Amino acid sequence: MNGRNVFWSAILIATIVMGNVSAETSKVVPLEIGATAPDFSLPGVDGREYRLADFADANILVIVFTANHCPTAQAYESRLMQLVTDYKSKGVAVVAISPNDPQAVRLDELGYTDMGDSLDEMKIRAAERKFNFPYLYDGQTQAAARAYGPVSTPHVFIFDKERKLQYAGAVDNSEDPSKIKKSFARDAIDALLDGREIAIKKMKTVGCTIKWADKRNSAQKAFAEWAKEPVEVNLIDANGVREIMKNNSGKLRLVNIWATWCGPCVIEMPELVNINRMYRSSRPFEMVTISGDMPGKKDAVIKFLKDKQVSCTNYQFNSEDRTELGEALDKDWEGGIPYTVIIKPGGEIIYRHTGPIDPLEVKKAIIGYLGRYYF
Repeated sequence: MNGRNVFWSAILIATIVMGNVSAETSKVVPLEIGATAPDFSLPGVDGREYRLADFADANILVIVFTANHCPTAQAYESRLMQLVTDYKSKGVAVVAISPNDPQAVRLDELGYTDMGDSLDEMKIRAAERKFNFPYLYDGQTQAAARAYGPVSTPHVFIFDKERKLQYAGAVDNSEDPSKIKKSFARDAIDALLDGREIAIKKMKTVGCTIKWADKRNSAQKAFAEWAKEPVEVNLIDANGVREIMKNNSGKLRLVNIWATWCGPCVIEMPELVNINRMYRSSRPFEMVTISGDMPGKKDAVIKFLKDKQVSCTNYQFNSEDRTELGEALDKDWEGGIPYTVIIKPGGEIIYRHTGPIDPLEVKKAIIGYLGRYYF
């Protein structure tokens, strides 16, 4: 089967899968060494549509399946950019493809990132990191991923001038750059440039699994399970608030001050719930909410929290004296709500914001402290 037929066969398979997310992905296997590169037609973060023929001038083509959210993939971004810098003048082209269906990624799989795998988020990531290679989105149909067969991110496929696969697998032996001992991808490229036989043509990859469309069910089941979590609210006084702000929990703590009568508070709460679900399981992170509603409004407070599934630590301030809350909470708070702070263990505030949050800004503050990588 030639490359074009492989491409359109993959399109057909992907169309079936998108219509029936229970379709099996176990039949997706990596290309064999010597196979011809399948064609593709994918949107890039720069607004262009890319096909295999757009890289025809390259003597060697490196296709890397990677992802925004995966910490392993993130750890390799700089190395891929350096690969472009080191080999571009030698006729080597590098292309990155995100294979993941964004709707198949669970919130609790995003604990090491500030962004998911949508095309819009890929554009943000590429701009922030100043990627020097095309970054293409395959999450709509996953046709290219099904044709090439990556098993995790990152997964490298290196093709010669005739677009025959010469190497497939890991970039190198360790996501931690200080522990690299074997540079499989670079060794393969060097061998091709020198006209030598590649010593290692296949190497197992280690990273995040591909988020195929049939994993959407898992993502939806997670929301159903989270909806069952108990939601409680307790009264808290000024001394209790001071203890919250000291943050002796050993975790990064997000504190949100809100009220049922505050429109922006109501609007932003679902975003805060999502953020809590992203980080609470895999990272040392917790969220605390404090309602500024009058003490007699506890029924309205608990109803709202249950409706929004706010299953974190929730309090309601037990005094009608609002100045007590302000003095206990943060000397720099001017009193407007919603008010959100992020507190390091030990009490240092690293983020404070009055008004509706920018979810990406909050996630960046969290990841900026917790870090992106396992190592």
